[in-house]
Amino acid sequence: MDDQDSNATAGRVYDPDAEHAFPDERVNDVLERIEDDREIQALLAAQNVNPVARKRYNDHGHKHISIVRNRALCLYDLLKRGGVPFNGAADHDLEAADGAVIIALAATLHDIGHVGHRDEHPYYSIPLAADVLDRFLPEIPDYDIEQRVRLKGEILHAILCHDTDEEPLTTEAGVVRVADALDMESGRSRIPYEHGGRGINTVSSQAIETVRLQDGAESPVLVEIEMNNAAGVYQVDNLLKAKLRGSGLEDDIRIVAVNTHQEGDRLVERIEL
Repeated sequence: MDDQDSNATAGRVYDPDAEHAFPDERVNDVLERIEDDREIQALLAAQNVNPVARKRYNDHGHKHISIVRNRALCLYDLLKRGGVPFNGAADHDLEAADGAVIIALAATLHDIGHVGHRDEHPYYSIPLAADVLDRFLPEIPDYDIEQRVRLKGEILHAILCHDTDEEPLTTEAGVVRVADALDMESGRSRIPYEHGGRGINTVSSQAIETVRLQDGAESPVLVEIEMNNAAGVYQVDNLLKAKLRGSGLEDDIRIVAVNTHQEGDRLVERIEL
């Protein structure tokens, strides 16, 4: 990846070849196994039918999962660099390398419940993901049966808690929950589809141009959101802030929305949420 490509994807796409603030060999191996796993890939395609073809909702298949998983691992890296403690793997005496594995697998499997129904899908995701993990985890040579049981529990917890009705009890789960909302750029937004695609919802959904994650000066993570219309604030407030609230990461993530619509060379607005 050249410097120009690296700058364009910084804070947006996880690069397995980059230096990270955590041991990355294990999660990089898991990511390769996910891509080669026919059942997981089939589920990611099948889970898109109910939300898209039948509910006229936005994409919740391969594209959504790729975005959420990439943002989750980038967010995890920044939080680790900022010294934020993670308790999911640690509470089970798992290794430091396993936090990223929990996040990667939870981000990959969090929406597979859509194959049952869009409504209440986080709860359908749990038994489906459990079956996948019972087959997938034994294929990874690093884990014995006790470690697999503990990993499975943490991954299922993170999957369940991407729903705003559930309370994340681990920092890993909070990362997956927030990352789910970071898939909000133009054409990706969920709010218009939930509310009929009219008025402020439609305008706000087209306003978000770019979402970037970077080191923050006042907090470990700065989420900078570029908008082309101030209506995008509504989108951020009703999607991202709703997921951040109760995630356990409220003090570690700062959100700034920048209106890039210009009059001459003047930046119109910069709003901290």
